[in-house]
Amino acid sequence: MADDDPHLSLPTPDTTVSSAASHFYPFATSPDVIRSHEKDVFLTNSLVQQSQSIIRSLRGARFAHTYSDAIKHVTELLYFSLTTAIGNRTLGEEYCDLVQLEDDTLRLPAISRRVGYILSSILVPWSLQRLLPALRQRVRNKLERSIARQQVRAAQQAGLLHSKPNNKPRPYFTKLRIQQYILDHLDSITSLNPIYALSIATFYFTGSYYHLSKRIWRLRYVFTKKIDQNEQRIGYEVLGVLMVLQIAVQGFLHVRKLGQSMNEDESQSAETGESRSGQGALIPSIQNPAAVPLLSGSAARYDLDEDPGAVAWIPEGQQRKCTLCLEAFKDPSVTTCGHVFCWVCVRDWVHEKPECPLCRQDVLLSKVLPLRG
Repeated sequence: MADDDPHLSLPTPDTTVSSAASHFYPFATSPDVIRSHEKDVFLTNSLVQQSQSIIRSLRGARFAHTYSDAIKHVTELLYFSLTTAIGNRTLGEEYCDLVQLEDDTLRLPAISRRVGYILSSILVPWSLQRLLPALRQRVRNKLERSIARQQVRAAQQAGLLHSKPNNKPRPYFTKLRIQQYILDHLDSITSLNPIYALSIATFYFTGSYYHLSKRIWRLRYVFTKKIDQNEQRIGYEVLGVLMVLQIAVQGFLHVRKLGQSMNEDESQSAETGESRSGQGALIPSIQNPAAVPLLSGSAARYDLDEDPGAVAWIPEGQQRKCTLCLEAFKDPSVTTCGHVFCWVCVRDWVHEKPECPLCRQDVLLSKVLPLRG
């Protein structure tokens, strides 16, 4: 077989066949690669379910539920370690007659590339899933403090300079606007989904590198089944065109919405300046505070640790603690399935996975309701 020779070197598909005995293996098309991937996903999901049932029978349902993600990723690591890591094909690759090769040398992948592909496709996303929420929260807190200081400073300057004419146009892009934009779109900015979408769109056009990790490690597939000369290999170029159009439309709508919001901010600031000049605006002070809008998430409004009577009907003990942060509820919020978490905790969780952390039912952030006393 082709995957038994570690020094396999294949000519490119555009090589001219000089004789009837010569033969080359064409690169796999996108339908072949997707079919192989779906087969491996089906098998790994079956193995994950079996692993969870074994762990549940040995350690109990609570332990299996708490470490469900760890069980899933460890099972995937074992599956690919027993196939790809040791130089064998996965069951999906055998089912679809595919062999993985190095794109630059057209040889079977070296052990370093195989191990790097497995770690980057399983462990790196798992680590980012655990680290990104905390990183986003730290960046969000810093941005909120910086924006609050800039808004107070801007309000003070507006109060001191209201009597002086100022015909100088304001810059369209200011530090405050840039930071406010980053704060409003922090989750999407720090998400890898746009990169995945561009990688998939490129895959639909070229038929190579279905996984982003395969693109990093330059691993491609060849189709080992013999193909007749008149047989044509089709791809999913139409899906690539549709995905590019979708990305372009979403980008256009986002830019238009951003422009509309900036124009509204300009008109509101102009109206505020006119009202202040007509009323003889006062210098912002403790007695006359500046109208700085409250920033969401800067501080908890209902902290059961500091004020146990804020939501008095929640029983004492462990029921007053969030199962995500294991601390007393801060702004307790309930999902549609009836589970209660801190607002910040459930918000960050749903941004990563739109499901309940406990029962795995689908959850929309707009349907999460705050609890009040």
